[in-house]
Formats: sequence, C-alpha cells, structure tokens
Amino acid sequence: MSQTVISSHYPQIRICSIRMMKPETCEGLLNKLVEIPGIRRILLHGQNIPKVIPYGPARGIENVTDIKRRITVGSTSCDIRMLVGDIILELEDDCIIGVIKRVCDDFFVKFGFVMQEGTFIKPTPTMVDYARYGPKADPDIIGMTDPRSKEGPVMIKSREHGNNPEIRCENDALEG
Repeated sequence: MSQTVISSHYPQIRICSIRMMKPETCEGLLNKLVEIPGIRRILLHGQNIPKVIPYGPARGIENVTDIKRRITVGSTSCDIRMLVGDIILELEDDCIIGVIKRVCDDFFVKFGFVMQEGTFIKPTPTMVDYARYGPKADPDIIGMTDPRSKEGPVMIKSREHGNNPEIRCENDALEG
C-alpha cells in the first residue's frame, strides 16, 4: 500500500465553543476566519442532526428542523446538518494564532470558548482515507474523511491575501 504523506506537520488549533453553535452562528465565525491568511484547512466537529428521527414515538418520520440548512462561507455555499461544537484549524504557521484568538475574543461575547493547540487532524492517511480515496489521495483531504458520510468534504477556497502588515507573530494566545 503506497501512502500519501503530508510533507511537513502543520500547527493545528481547536476552538471549543462552550455551547453548540447553530448554523448562523457558525457561519458568522467561519466568515471571519476565512478572511485570515494562513489557514490551510478548517474542520467542523459537532453533533449530527439525523435525517430521520431514530427513536421514540416519531421514529422513522423525517426530522424537520431549521438547524439543517445552507450556509455561505466566503463564496462557497454548503449544507450544514449539525450543531457545531469544535472548529479545528490547520495553519501554515503558528504566527497567526494571536490573530485568531482576537477574532474569537470579539466573536464569543454571549458565551465562552477555549482554544487549544495539538494534533486534531491526522497528518497521514487512515484506513478510511485509503478505502475512500485510494493510494494517491489529495493531501488536502487526508484526515478529514467521515466514514459514515456518503459525500466528500466541502472545499472552501480562501481569498488570496498579499502581505498583511497588521499580522505579526504572536505565539502566547493558547489556553489548556
């Protein structure tokens, strides 16, 4: 089995919201994050909202809710079918962590959040990645496969930014 390996390990941070975010809240935060240059990938993690009610007296009936809806991030529209609890970011460089922290501080005024650094997206292909995409998988989707999903990940292209003078290296913005 030939493996696709991401050439270098990129820093990753996880923004953990104290409350689960509805689609409109998540959309607002994502639109602020995609404006920041240097974010390679964003992964949303949260509680799935099932298409059909799985148990109880309404079992088998279509789950009609306003939580499952279409959001627009940048110029890309996609369906969201979950309450988002964590947003995982893979960064080009850890110098933008302070900028991300300031954006989150300004955004999370009604409820709190915690920002952590670690490895949250696997840097090498998993068995699910190999089974779904084969030995020559695109490195941009490695570690982002949901084994239960019948759809692939949504790729949002960030806007190209020139040198931004207000972004400087700030490495002391993490908790936990």
